[in-house]
Amino acid sequence: MIPALVVFAYLGVVLYIGIFAFRRGDRGGAAEGYFLANRSLGQYVFLLSLFGTNMTAFTILGSAGHAFANGIVTYGLMGSSSAFLIPLTLYLFGTRIWALGKRHGFITPVQMYRDRWECGHIGTAIFAMQAALLVPYIVIAVMGGGTTLSAVSGGFVPYWLGGLVVAAVVMSYVFLGGMRGTAWVNTFQTVLFLTFGAAAIIFIGISIGGFPQAMQQLLDSPETAPLMTREQVAPRFFFSYMLIPLSSIMFPHISIFCLTASKMGQFKKTIIFYPLCILAIWLPCTFLGLAANAMTDVPGIEEKIEARATLADERELLTSAETADLQRAAAGDDVIILMLEHYAPLWLAGLLGAGIMAAVMASDSQILALSTMFAEDVFAYYGGASRFGPAVQVQTGRIFVVVIALVAYVIALQLPPGIFGIAVQYAFSGFTTLLPLLIAALFWRRSTKWGALAVVIWTASTMVAVAVLQATIPAPVPGTVVSVWAINGIDVVTRTPGGTAVLGFMPVLPMLLGSSLLMIIVSCVTPAPTAKTLARYFSTPHTSGHVEPV
Repeated sequence: MIPALVVFAYLGVVLYIGIFAFRRGDRGGAAEGYFLANRSLGQYVFLLSLFGTNMTAFTILGSAGHAFANGIVTYGLMGSSSAFLIPLTLYLFGTRIWALGKRHGFITPVQMYRDRWECGHIGTAIFAMQAALLVPYIVIAVMGGGTTLSAVSGGFVPYWLGGLVVAAVVMSYVFLGGMRGTAWVNTFQTVLFLTFGAAAIIFIGISIGGFPQAMQQLLDSPETAPLMTREQVAPRFFFSYMLIPLSSIMFPHISIFCLTASKMGQFKKTIIFYPLCILAIWLPCTFLGLAANAMTDVPGIEEKIEARATLADERELLTSAETADLQRAAAGDDVIILMLEHYAPLWLAGLLGAGIMAAVMASDSQILALSTMFAEDVFAYYGGASRFGPAVQVQTGRIFVVVIALVAYVIALQLPPGIFGIAVQYAFSGFTTLLPLLIAALFWRRSTKWGALAVVIWTASTMVAVAVLQATIPAPVPGTVVSVWAINGIDVVTRTPGGTAVLGFMPVLPMLLGSSLLMIIVSCVTPAPTAKTLARYFSTPHTSGHVEPV
């Protein structure tokens, strides 16, 4: 119970930071103060909080669990491409979002889309789509919190209670502290995880006799040697993953974070430091998940390996219920925590567990983003702020925080393990499909509201299609695929253990191609925006002796 007590103490500290931010912040009811911290985040808080909000349960638990099942290829799937594509998109797009927000007073990206395409309803459609896509990402944080607390307490804290505790704590400090509290907590959590995460890697590495020994053990076994290659993931599927990091700038919490910077120069630092932060997180988590395959002496891991072997050897003899039970038993989201419990002293396991919890709780930014957009893009836009005042607008945003946290918790209780797959198949793929919205709004004069609407409808339709297919056809056991649609003997759509594939590619590829073509075609055959609107977005007014990069 000592590790669990340490983690609970950490949760108390985080809650206090949110209360402190509430006391230090603007309590007069100003929306910009609560939602954007008055656009005053300094360079170090901006960088660390921006990075921290990306280091979620998906990164820590999900990547390790995926590497446990698929091997070293996990780093190539996301870590290597994310290290370059995320800071690149932040610089190319984030700076322009910041400049436009500074010039026109935007608090959310939806406000920018409404103004850019001279249509309020397109903003509402984009909000609804982004909210639907962000909920799964919030859900995996609740799942990660439940998994972490259950694991560090040795099962004393059940999964449902662990998820409830995390949801309640995050809800509380976001409710009180707004953007200021969220940024401070993310900064604290990033420093904590980088510190204790590094300690966890070093300690586990020493305990197992060094990672080279574990890697050699995997190479020497015919059963585990494929984990040291890209063999577990088909080339087309691997290529598809390179598109996933393009989604980062489309996540509302990332776009809103871009609006909080005090100076444009802060974005330049992400180019330098973000890849280093990615390397410091993704590579160790991938190695730990991979090395877990050699740690058969760790309680819980051997059972996972046996369940995975049973799935592979007896897949044709198993019922659907037995298959589902074995897939749940083989899930590797908690392998890092199991290793910590086995190799680290209780007090250190608690500290390291707190570090993992720090990453898991990065859902705070997503919850705040949805709250901000609801308060600004629904409540205020449709007359609520002018009728009831800014204080009621802020309180409405706070109430929405509670609603989203409760919804995420209820959904998390219904889903099977598999943080990595849930995030990639739904949240990341959907936001990547929406990327033409941002590119067109910022760089293409001829883009129209009808083109934007076509992108939203296409994204919604394809995401529903994927969700229905995966709900209708259960995931097959590893090593097999189920043909869903074939033409002349060629499998066009297949159901795989990792989700859905189209001609061997992840659905994100045809989804992105489709949304890009629709934006171009529909915009070309519909009326262009007015010259006045175009002048607001594509002129280069001089401010303080320099040209704003818009």
